[in-house]
Amino acid sequence: MTGPKFQNLLVTGGAGFIGSNFIRYLLDQKDFHGRVINLDALTYAGNPASLGDVEAAHGGGRYRFVQGDICDRSLVEAVFRDFQVDGVAHFAAESHVDRSIHGPEAFIRTNVLGTFTLLDCARVAWAGRQDVRFHHVSTDEVYGSLGPGGYFREDTPYDPRSPYSASKASSDHLARAYHHTYGFPVTVTNCSNNYGPYQFPEKLIPLMILNILEGRPLPVYGDGRNVRDWVFVDDHNSAVWLVMTRGEPGETFNIGGENEWQNLDLVTTLCELMAGALGRDPDEVKKLITFVADRPGHDRRYAIDCSKLKKTLGWNQTMDFREGLAKTVAWYLDNPDWVQGIRTGEYTRWMTEHYPE
Repeated sequence: MTGPKFQNLLVTGGAGFIGSNFIRYLLDQKDFHGRVINLDALTYAGNPASLGDVEAAHGGGRYRFVQGDICDRSLVEAVFRDFQVDGVAHFAAESHVDRSIHGPEAFIRTNVLGTFTLLDCARVAWAGRQDVRFHHVSTDEVYGSLGPGGYFREDTPYDPRSPYSASKASSDHLARAYHHTYGFPVTVTNCSNNYGPYQFPEKLIPLMILNILEGRPLPVYGDGRNVRDWVFVDDHNSAVWLVMTRGEPGETFNIGGENEWQNLDLVTTLCELMAGALGRDPDEVKKLITFVADRPGHDRRYAIDCSKLKKTLGWNQTMDFREGLAKTVAWYLDNPDWVQGIRTGEYTRWMTEHYPE
């Protein structure tokens, strides 16, 4: 199908990891000639430095930044009105499972109330238009936990196990309900674990990279055999853009790397890559691996079946995982100023008490 041609695309959470990479990806697309409006509250994980190059190249023209909370209805209404928004890529979310266990309220507020506010403001502003699109970005964690076999499909029943995944499941249901109730032009994607440049250092891969760099312990939950599927952030964003421009309203697509790794194997591989990059002995680096008490409700395995996306829209992953890991390691080592700028304040205080996945 021929999809909408966005002139003013609102990206929520655009100063975060996936959102900032999406904005950079979008402005490089030959089929996008419009303007990007980045709405971000700049909470602890939002970093304007992640878009410094975009601001320098496009600020005031094809790129505009608005600092604000997606739960602030009057602000969201003003953004839709003032910028004549005709598309939304909704990335803004509280996204860290451990933080949701220790402080769930922020997750319910941002992920549920914030998504509702955006959906309802868009519904009112667009008044039945179908040449627009609201794309809701979600996670595979809404499906719960898999055993040794099987895969999450778009029709897998929801079974969230943490406050984070429950809040994302709620927002998914809201998005689909707006389509079925109002004929609202929404699409949804559920994605596996992302990795790549600009990821906040509380997540597994950047945390391990930076802890190795500093000679700090590498915390691994439980027995380290929990399995996750990993996809490079640009592959994720190419899928999001494809769904936004060619997906049918009301449809859901799973996005995955088809790339399962046990956590311990991934950490061990990072030790080897970092040892090579730093000229260290791999065996000495691996001695930093430290097993810690398992996280409450820790899902054992996630794995994505993304055949619908491939068959319907022709999407494919392009990044080999080991190559992507090497690129990610190189990026963190080449950008110490970005790292130093973000590893301050609340991050440092919180990480002294808690470990990430």
